[in-house]
Amino acid sequence: MSTPLLQLGALLSTMAMVSNWMSQTLPSLVGLNTTRITTSDTLTQISPKEGWQVYSSAQDPDGRCICTVVAPEQNLCSRDAKSRQLRQLLEKVQNMSQSIEVLNLRTQRDFQYVLKMETQMKGLKAKFRQIEDDRKTLMTKHFQELKEKMDELLPLIPVLEQYKTDAKLITQFKEEIRNLSAVLTGIQEEIGAYDYDELHQRVLSLETRLRDCMKKLTCGKLMKITGPITVKISGTRFGAWMTDPLASEKNNRVWYMDSYTNNKIVREYKSIADFVSGAESRTYNLPFKWAGTNHVVYNGSLYFNKYQSNIIIKYSFDTGRVLAQRSLEYAGFHNVYPYTWGGFSDIDLMADEIGLWAVYATNQNAGNIVISQLNQDTLEVLKSWSTGYPKRSAGESFMICGTLYVTNSHLTGAKVYYSYSTKTSTYEYTDIPFHNQYFHISMLDYNARDRALYAWNNGHQVLFNVTLFHVIKTEDDT
Repeated sequence: MSTPLLQLGALLSTMAMVSNWMSQTLPSLVGLNTTRITTSDTLTQISPKEGWQVYSSAQDPDGRCICTVVAPEQNLCSRDAKSRQLRQLLEKVQNMSQSIEVLNLRTQRDFQYVLKMETQMKGLKAKFRQIEDDRKTLMTKHFQELKEKMDELLPLIPVLEQYKTDAKLITQFKEEIRNLSAVLTGIQEEIGAYDYDELHQRVLSLETRLRDCMKKLTCGKLMKITGPITVKISGTRFGAWMTDPLASEKNNRVWYMDSYTNNKIVREYKSIADFVSGAESRTYNLPFKWAGTNHVVYNGSLYFNKYQSNIIIKYSFDTGRVLAQRSLEYAGFHNVYPYTWGGFSDIDLMADEIGLWAVYATNQNAGNIVISQLNQDTLEVLKSWSTGYPKRSAGESFMICGTLYVTNSHLTGAKVYYSYSTKTSTYEYTDIPFHNQYFHISMLDYNARDRALYAWNNGHQVLFNVTLFHVIKTEDDT
C-alpha cells in the first residue's frame, strides 16, 4: 500500500477512535457512566432529574462528531457540583471540537493529495499499458544485448571454480549468474514486466565484480575471443597500433605506425579518445625504417625489426635514442619466412605477462616457428623453443602467459588453430574462432594490461576481447 493511502487510513481510524472515545468516555468525565449511550437513530430517554447526561453521539454530514447533553432542571443551584461538572464537560467538548477541526483540515488536505496521487497513478497505469503493448518492439533489442553480455560472462564460471580460498563468494557469483541468465532467457522467450535499467545495472555490477576478481588472477589459457570493436578507420591496408602493457593506469598513450615498410614516422596520442579524434600529441622520426607490422611498445620503449635485416632495435620514446640493437641469429628476414600475408612479417616482436618475445623462423628449424624470450634491456636471447608449425602457414600469432597462439589464416574464417606452451614445451591443436570482420588481418598482438588483442584489420584499428581460463595457485600449491 502506498504512503498516501496509509495516511488516509490512519486518519479515518483516528476519527473513529475519537468518536468512540466521546461516546464512551464523556459520561465518565462527569461521573455518570451508568447511562447506556446509543449511536443509532433510536435515542434512550434519560430523566433530566438524574443530572447532566450524555444523550447521544453521532456525525453530521461533513463527518464531524456531535454530542448531545441533557441538562437537569433549572431550579438547581448554579454553583453545585453538577454545574461545575457541566463547565468541565463543556471545556473538554470545546477542546475536543478544536482537535477534531484540526484533524478534519488535515484529512481534507490528505484527501486532496490522494486525489492527486490517484490521477498520477492512472497516468502511470496508462504508460504501463502502452509499454505492455509495445514491449516486443521496444525492449527485445535491449534484452538481447543483455543476453549476449551474459553469454560473454558465462565462460568465467569455470574460472571462478578454481578459487580455493573464497568459496562462499564464488558460490554467490555463480548463483547470480544463473539467476540473471534464467531471467534474461525467460524475458527473451516471453517479454515480461521487468525493468531493463535494473537488469542492466545488475549485469554491469556483476561484470565489475568479476573484473575485480580477474585482476587478482595470474596467467591463464585462452578460451574465447569476442569482438571485434572497431576503434578507428585510418591508414593503409597494413599497419600497427598499440599501447604499453607496463604503463600506469593513468598513462593511456597510443602509438600508430602505418604501412609495413619504407616508413620511419611513429605518431603518438595521449589517449584512445585522442587517437579516435586524430588529436596527435607527438611525432617520432626513427633513425631506421622498420620492416613488417609486428612491433611492440614495452616499458616505454619501441621494439622493431630494422628494414632488410634480422636486427632488433630498442628505441626510447623518452630520450629519442636507440638504447640497444642486436641481430637475431639465423632468423629469416625480408619475406624469407613471413606470415601468409607477406609484408616482411618475418620477425614478430610481442610481449605478455612474462616478458618480451620474438617469434620467427630459421633454416635450422626447417622454416618452422622458433620462440625466443628476450632480455628487454640488452635484447639477448634468454631461451628458445623450436616448434613444428611452418611460419609461412601462419596467419598471425600472439603470446599469452608464455603460450604462443597461432591463427590458421589472415583472411575470413580465421581461428586460433595451434598453440605451443613454453612452460611445458608441448603443443596442441585448438579450435578458437574469431570474427575477421574486415577480411584481412596484418597485425594481431595481445596486451596483458587490457586483456585484449589489438589488430589492424584492412585499414581498421580494432580490439578483440579474450576470455582466459585461469589455474589459481594458493599458498598450499608448490
